[in-house]
Amino acid sequence: MAGEFELPADPHAPYRAAEDRYGKLDYRRVGATGLLLPPMSLGLWYNFGDNIAFDRQRAILRAAFDAGVTHIDLANNYGPPAGAAEENFGRVMRKDLAPYRNQLVISTKAGWDQYPGPYGQLGSRKYLLASLDESLLRMGLDHVDIFYSHRPDPNTPLEETIGALDTAVRSGKARYAGISSYSPDRTRTAARIARELGTPLAIHQPSYSMLNRWIEDELLDTLAAEGMGCITFTALAQGLLTDKYLGGVDGVRRSTSRPTLADSAVTPELVRHLRGLDEIAKGRGQSLAQLALSWVLRQPHVTSTLIGVSSLEQLHQNLAALDAPALHADELRAIDEHARESGIDIWRSVSGS
Repeated sequence: MAGEFELPADPHAPYRAAEDRYGKLDYRRVGATGLLLPPMSLGLWYNFGDNIAFDRQRAILRAAFDAGVTHIDLANNYGPPAGAAEENFGRVMRKDLAPYRNQLVISTKAGWDQYPGPYGQLGSRKYLLASLDESLLRMGLDHVDIFYSHRPDPNTPLEETIGALDTAVRSGKARYAGISSYSPDRTRTAARIARELGTPLAIHQPSYSMLNRWIEDELLDTLAAEGMGCITFTALAQGLLTDKYLGGVDGVRRSTSRPTLADSAVTPELVRHLRGLDEIAKGRGQSLAQLALSWVLRQPHVTSTLIGVSSLEQLHQNLAALDAPALHADELRAIDEHARESGIDIWRSVSGS
């Protein structure tokens, strides 16, 4: 479980990781691999670019590791601007985390837009391997632990995309290969190609939340059959599953600042369901955000879920969800009355998975 959370010391002082960090979380196995991940992993999208003070980023990363969060998830386009999150993380690695490199699981991805022109997105061998080299330079690393194809590319042969992941692993620049936002059919095909190449896919990273339940239809069963782990993102539905969206449609629309969350997604019906979920959360002594995290992690095939935080308090509150009792059948039935598809999954619709 999460255990006690302590604020870090002065972020400018020399860093020494908490000695009790590995007694705080129950680590989960990634599919059929030997890799273990914490139930919550720290994602660096949007809160670790140049829009956030570096000292705050540094304090969050140190506190997360002290709490037992060993997995840090990045991508080539995380920022803003694109690449800034990897650069900032690289600075923290050099200043604080370098002695602990082999106690960390660091992942990065390529697939979404990194730069203009024909070589800065999707799934070609040229783009994926060049992007990995650039990511390693930004972070100051010689390898990452997981390298993902960040989205499916309907116009590039899947053999080329998966072959590039195989090359990344065989070259020593990645320890494991993964995919993100692939449909069940495409996942099965990708897994077969990877096995034939000799580098099985270790993990899939799909979007999943109480407002976006697509992986329950077939993908989770596919991952179990293929021996792949699952690490989900957007458990809080880009902030919709937090208390700041409970005040009504007008207030929500004024608060909508994430660049990929359309105002049209917030309807009076959605707000009604959010309020219903909030009542369930209060009955459990949780915030709505904590309930959303507990609900995602109830799935036995979900290895970990990514959390994105911009403050130590948010990190504290998210990790506290791990101390909540398991959801019982009556609570799950009540949640199902409000946990509805809400048209917020932009990742599969844009990528054509």
